[in-house]
Amino acid sequence: MRLVTWNVNSIRTRIDRVIGFLERSDTDVLAIQETKCKVEQFPYAPFEEAGYEVAVAGLNQWNGVALISRVGLENVRTSFDGQPAFAKPDKEPVVEPRAIGATCGGVDVWSLYIPNGRSITDPHYAYKLSFLNALTEYGRSRLADDPAAQIAFVGDYNVAPLDTDVWDIEVFRDNLYVTEGERSALAALADAGFAEVTRSHEPDQYTFWDYQQLRFPKNQGMRIDFQHLSPALAERVSTASIDRDERKGKGSSDHVPVIVDLLD
Repeated sequence: MRLVTWNVNSIRTRIDRVIGFLERSDTDVLAIQETKCKVEQFPYAPFEEAGYEVAVAGLNQWNGVALISRVGLENVRTSFDGQPAFAKPDKEPVVEPRAIGATCGGVDVWSLYIPNGRSITDPHYAYKLSFLNALTEYGRSRLADDPAAQIAFVGDYNVAPLDTDVWDIEVFRDNLYVTEGERSALAALADAGFAEVTRSHEPDQYTFWDYQQLRFPKNQGMRIDFQHLSPALAERVSTASIDRDERKGKGSSDHVPVIVDLLD
């Protein structure tokens, strides 16, 4: 099974590129982040015509996640147990559309869009850490119930775990993406048993390049998109890759697909 995660930065803007990628890549399951549309606005038809089922979580023009599968789409959930809500000033807390899970080909796949954090002094930063901590506890609980569970937590984590995951650590030092709090929160997910499986196959590659200041031509990128798999599922990984070419050309997302192939 070929499992791909991709922050598409607006599915309606990039639907042709996404469908083209699916046709070229022989993808079985695509986890999408930043759909940036309501559920009823999602372009279902092109995926269904290509032979895929679709599950979507979205509230407005921000956030949004989806799962696209041609190997089954069952037990759809639009949040995980314990997922924190975010409260804007003078507003009721809302569980944002940042997680969607479903059973695809026997694997419990979760498409995740971790909060960016905005800045280390912003309330969104604490929200980011609480989101990662809650995800870790959810994963830990699932493995305690079933150590052989086939679970994939994939998506845009908005954390650069290593200094080499940003193009110049001095530009980022003590700022968002590389703080001790963010890195520790993400490391806890691995400590809970969920191995990040792409780095050993693609050790020196970025997954994101900002649109500003010619970041892509200069290769001034970041590695913030990952696939964390449960122990039993990680054993099935045959190879992994990052499709850097999807950042090229007109109308590209600022992120690229992160691909993992699983043995049957």
